[in-house]
Amino acid sequence: MATDRPADAFRTISEVAEDLDLPQHVLRFWETRFSQIKPLKRGGGRRYYRPDDIELLRTIRHLLYGEGYTIRGVQRIFKEQGVKTVIAVVRDGGRPKAVAAEPEPMPAAYAAPAMDDLGEAIRIPQVEIDPIDAPVHFDEFARQPGLGAADHARLEAVLAEIAECTRILRAARA
Repeated sequence: MATDRPADAFRTISEVAEDLDLPQHVLRFWETRFSQIKPLKRGGGRRYYRPDDIELLRTIRHLLYGEGYTIRGVQRIFKEQGVKTVIAVVRDGGRPKAVAAEPEPMPAAYAAPAMDDLGEAIRIPQVEIDPIDAPVHFDEFARQPGLGAADHARLEAVLAEIAECTRILRAARA
């Protein structure tokens, strides 16, 4: 980071985002998924990150993008191995111990019926669209009547996660 401030100085979200090569909305989204990220918030909601916060964010970024873990996988690693331990391992160039993936049962409401049960009534058309290239625009959702602030916040978080997944998939395709 190109600043004249000492290494132990607090950094703004824009400085941290630039340093980690991430959009600011990703950092704000990670705050909703990782309770360990606790920047100091000042008037107007401005965030100031301590050096320990930045190191945690750098570790999360490495685990998500460098090691290919999911957000849930990183959460599990932190829970099982301890945040400080994982940060130290990653800082020293190592990899955290692999965490056994526990299959999560799909809620019955989302389970697809057996194909034999569908009969002839349902035909699913074949659509030739690449979902990675399909545009998603928050404004289309924001104009829906009856959406409150909490709904907007949830939509923004989901769309941020979709955008991040899209970025990862595009990088994997390259």
